[in-house]
Amino acid sequence: MKRILFSLLLLSAGFSVFSQTADEVINKHIEAIGGADAWRKVNSVKMEGTLQAQGAEIAVVQTILHKKGSRQDISIMGMTGYMIVTPTEGWNYMPFQGQQAPEAMTAEDLVESQEQLDAQGSLIDYAAKGHSVEYLGKDDVDGTECYKLKVNKKNGSPETMYFEIKTNYLIKSVAVRKANGQEAEVVTSYSNYEKLPEGIVIAKSMTLPFGELNISKITINGAVDEAIFKK
Repeated sequence: MKRILFSLLLLSAGFSVFSQTADEVINKHIEAIGGADAWRKVNSVKMEGTLQAQGAEIAVVQTILHKKGSRQDISIMGMTGYMIVTPTEGWNYMPFQGQQAPEAMTAEDLVESQEQLDAQGSLIDYAAKGHSVEYLGKDDVDGTECYKLKVNKKNGSPETMYFEIKTNYLIKSVAVRKANGQEAEVVTSYSNYEKLPEGIVIAKSMTLPFGELNISKITINGAVDEAIFKK
């Protein structure tokens, strides 16, 4: 009986260390990007930039009003399309793909897109948001030693994140996204981190499966007209 109790105590301690390690990695990362207090003050984010894809230059603007709405405007070939997500509805309108009018998101696609409503990021107060995190040890990303975490989203697909040990910055994420009933693995690399006047640190360059996005302007807590989240 004593041996069984001792084994259970060791097992319990193992789970405690595992959980503590995940939180330790997250806390180091959050501190590196400005701290939780600074991020909790973020109510809106507007990012403007350019996506280089297949030889084309695409203007991209993303506006997020925390927990209320997210809108991405994409301009190419003289046409502008958008993707809008709200807590209850979502629409896609891509005229350069032949769409003649906005199309409502399916319930499944809307659930997958809900994380775009979080202007503060999924790791800030992650447990309170209903997410869980697993520590997966260390891994190598193109010669850079990283901590590896798996973030299980409350309503979305899990995402694996890699944090550079030296800087504690997120440098790579791997997520499985669902759209139109199909799943696809999306790998994103992050670089060119910059500290903003608000005290938070944001990556201004992202390498996506279809091109490289470079952010030229970021506005934090600017006024946002909620009318932009209507189709």
